[in-house]
Amino acid sequence: MQIETLLLMRHEMVLVIIALIALFYEIFSKGNNKQKFIPIFIGIYFINTIIGFLPQSEGTIFGGMFVLSGVQLIMKNVLNIGVLIVLMQSAGWLKKAENKDNMLEFFVLLISTQIGMDYMISSGDFLMFYLGLELATIPIAILAAYERNKSKSAEAGIKLILSSALSSGILLFGISIFYMISGSIYFDEVATFMVNPNPLMALGLVFFFAGMSFKISLVPFHLWTADVYEGAPISVTSYLSVISKAAAAFIFTMILFKVFGQLAYLWKDIIYVLAVLTMTVGNLFAMRQQNLKRFLAFSSIAQAGFILLGIISADKIGLTAVIYFALVYIFSNLAAFGVVGAVSNFSGKETIKEYNGLYKTNPKLSLVMMLALFSLAGIPPVAGFFGKFFLFTSAAQGGYYWLILIAVLNATISLYYYLLVIRAMFIESNETPVPNFKSDFFMRTGIVISVLGIFIIGFIGPIWDYIKVVVDSF
Repeated sequence: MQIETLLLMRHEMVLVIIALIALFYEIFSKGNNKQKFIPIFIGIYFINTIIGFLPQSEGTIFGGMFVLSGVQLIMKNVLNIGVLIVLMQSAGWLKKAENKDNMLEFFVLLISTQIGMDYMISSGDFLMFYLGLELATIPIAILAAYERNKSKSAEAGIKLILSSALSSGILLFGISIFYMISGSIYFDEVATFMVNPNPLMALGLVFFFAGMSFKISLVPFHLWTADVYEGAPISVTSYLSVISKAAAAFIFTMILFKVFGQLAYLWKDIIYVLAVLTMTVGNLFAMRQQNLKRFLAFSSIAQAGFILLGIISADKIGLTAVIYFALVYIFSNLAAFGVVGAVSNFSGKETIKEYNGLYKTNPKLSLVMMLALFSLAGIPPVAGFFGKFFLFTSAAQGGYYWLILIAVLNATISLYYYLLVIRAMFIESNETPVPNFKSDFFMRTGIVISVLGIFIIGFIGPIWDYIKVVVDSF
C-alpha cells in the first residue's frame, strides 16, 4: 500500500498517535506531573484540528471498506472542532483532586471513541460501519461511569452499555437480513438489491431504524438518555449530546441516501412519525425538568427530531442542511454545557432554581447561556435560526408542509422552556445566588469559541455555500 493511499486515513492515524502519546505519558509520569499534561494535550489536539483542514486527496482503501470524500472530510473536521471545545471545557474539572489519578484515561478514552466515529463516518460497507460504531460506543460507556465514587455515574455507565448492547444487537440483526438478501455487505452492492423490495427487506429496514434510533435518541428509543446524561460527568454529557449524536445522525443520513434511496417511499413514513414523536415528547418532557443536565438531555432529543426534517427530504439539500445544522448545534449546545460545567465545577449547583439571580453575580455567563438557548430555540439572528430555517426549507421542497407546521409549533414550545432558564437567571431573586467566580483559561476559551460560532456561522454565507458545493459533488 502506497503512503498516499494510507494517508486517506490521516484523521484516524493522527488521533491514534495522540492517544498513544497520552498512554505513554500515563505510564511514565508520576504524581502531579499528570496535571501538566492537560495544556500539552489540548495544544496537541489543537494542532490536530488545524491538520484536518489541510488539503487531502479522496479515494477508497481496503477494497472499498474505507471511503473518503469531501463530505466525510467536512464532518470529521466538524467533530474535531467540537471535541477541541469539549477538551477545553474539561480542563478545570480534570484538575480536581478526585480526577488527578485517572485524568489521562479520560483523554485516551475520548480519543478512542472519536477514532471509532471517524471510521464509522468513512465506512463503505456495513462491517466497517459496525466496527466503528462499537469502537465509538464502548469507550463512551466507560466515560459515563468515570466518576467511580458516585453511584449515579456508575448507574449511567451500566444503563448506557446495556442500552447500547441491545441496540447493537437489533442493528446487527437488520444488517444480517440485508446480507442474506444481497450476499454483500458493501453499501453500493446492497443498494442494487433495493430496486425490487420485498417484505423481508422491509423487516431489515425496521430493525436498522430501531438500532440507529437508540443511538440518536429518537422517540420511543430515548428512555436511557436523560438518566445517562444526568449521571455522567458534564464533560461526558456534552460529548454524548453533541459529538456522538452528530456523528450518528450523519452516518444514518448517508446510509439512507446511499443504500436505501430506492426505498425512500417506505422509510419516509417512518421518519415522519419519528420526527413528530421526537420533537413533541422531547419538548414536553423538557418543560418538566429542574436538573439542567436532564433539561438539556430532553432538549437534545427534541433537536434530533428537527434533524429528521433534513433527512426526510432524501436529497442533497437535506444532507447539506443536516451537516450545517450539526455544525450550528455543536456550538450552541457546547456553549450551554460550558456554562453548566463552569457553574457546577465552582459551586456544584445544577438545577434551574439554583440559577436564580445568576445575572447579578455572573452576568457574562448568563449572557452566554441566553445566547446558547436562543440559538437552540432558533431565534434570529443567531446561528440556530439559520440551521432550523434550512431544515424547514429542505422539508418544504419535499412537500411536507404539515410536518413543518408541527415543527414550528414545537419550536414555539421549546422557546417557552428555554425562557424558564433565562427568567431564572435574569428576573428571579435569590438570597444565596452563585457567587461571582472566574473560570480557568481553557473553559473561558472554549466558551468564547462557542459564542463566536453561534454568531459567525449564521452570517457567513460561504459556509453554507461551501458545504452545498461539496455535497453536490458527492
